[in-house]
Amino acid sequence: MLTIGIGEMYRRRVDTRITAIFVSAALFLAYVIYDLPRGTPLQAFLYQSPFAIVVLAGALIVILARERTSIDRFLGLLLLTTGIHFFAKAGLAVVFGSGAKASDYIHTNYALISQSMTAVLMVAVGLTLLAKLVLEIIAVQRTESEIDILSGLSNRRGFDRRVQALFRHDPTGPHAIILCDLDHFKQINDTFGHHVGDTVIQAFGARLRLNAPPDSAVGRLGGEEFALFLSRTEVDAAVQLAQRLRLETMSLLNLPPSINVTASFGVAPVSSEFGLTEAYRQADQALYKAKNSGRNRVKLATTGFGNGS
Repeated sequence: MLTIGIGEMYRRRVDTRITAIFVSAALFLAYVIYDLPRGTPLQAFLYQSPFAIVVLAGALIVILARERTSIDRFLGLLLLTTGIHFFAKAGLAVVFGSGAKASDYIHTNYALISQSMTAVLMVAVGLTLLAKLVLEIIAVQRTESEIDILSGLSNRRGFDRRVQALFRHDPTGPHAIILCDLDHFKQINDTFGHHVGDTVIQAFGARLRLNAPPDSAVGRLGGEEFALFLSRTEVDAAVQLAQRLRLETMSLLNLPPSINVTASFGVAPVSSEFGLTEAYRQADQALYKAKNSGRNRVKLATTGFGNGS
């Protein structure tokens, strides 16, 4: 059951036929060695082997997992140690003796050593599995709390978190920020209904996600406002991307033929001297100018920080 559970956790389903064969073989082995003298090498190793094999199988599943974190590596090492310790117990049974009869086992020094070792290791395995499960639940909940359900992009919290991580990884850049806003979105909702408005949000979000480079953050900041943070990207390249997005916005798919969707864009470089806050302010001023200039256009913030263009 332990190995089957580990297999499910690491998406390596254990074949039920193999499980049935193994359990049957282990039970048959227990019957075969029942009358062997206790404490002999053959009896001790045959008795402990099924326990060792099943735990080592779980260790193999963890070790061969494609994506492993520190807790996965620790769990793999712990399972490997636990599996090997069953073979060590066989050696200890030979050295210390496990009693001439089964009823004598509880009074032997080997019983104290054996039960203590196994209890400590198996409890450690159980707690580690529980810790991994809790961490996975937390990770899923955190991811879901940072995703905007309608657009499928990061929400403001998720976007800010991703941007901070990218900026910390490479604070010197060059980086760029694009702020974009769907033009006359309230009018779209009022004219065609909120269902069409939701479809516009979904289509525009998909277009942003499709065009965003791998090292970037894309998010819906709220309503019809979106943002892209482009890591290791010159501002000229960011302007070209914004222009491409502007053109593609006019041909979004799955919309009524009579609808005309456009978007305005403000672009700003991210300076290590002035930081993210100033870059956001500059991009927002550029977006404001794009909307005041007639919408459906891209405006670049001034390079001299202090006044928008």
